[in-house]
Amino acid sequence: NNTDKISEYLQKGAIILDVRTPMEFKEGHVKGSINIPLQQITSRVDEIKKYNKPVVACCRSGARSGNATTFLIGKGIDTINGGPWQTVDSCLQASKS
Repeated sequence: NNTDKISEYLQKGAIILDVRTPMEFKEGHVKGSINIPLQQITSRVDEIKKYNKPVVACCRSGARSGNATTFLIGKGIDTINGGPWQTVDSCLQASKS
């Protein structure tokens, strides 16, 4: 189950990486998540590496975050695809209760 995996990563202190556009991000996002649009991931990979934490990628449906996940894993960053940001958000809320 993906939500278990997301919760496990959040407990490990993973950063939440939202790869949607800034406009989509502004309409709603996971509190504390970092917005780096998918098309900027390749140029900002060093920035992501500097966090030195696992990554939970999310977007609107899971397609863009899937692409980001594949790319980041290829760069040696421990990443999972969290799918829709609302799923990641509900996992985050659940972990706090």
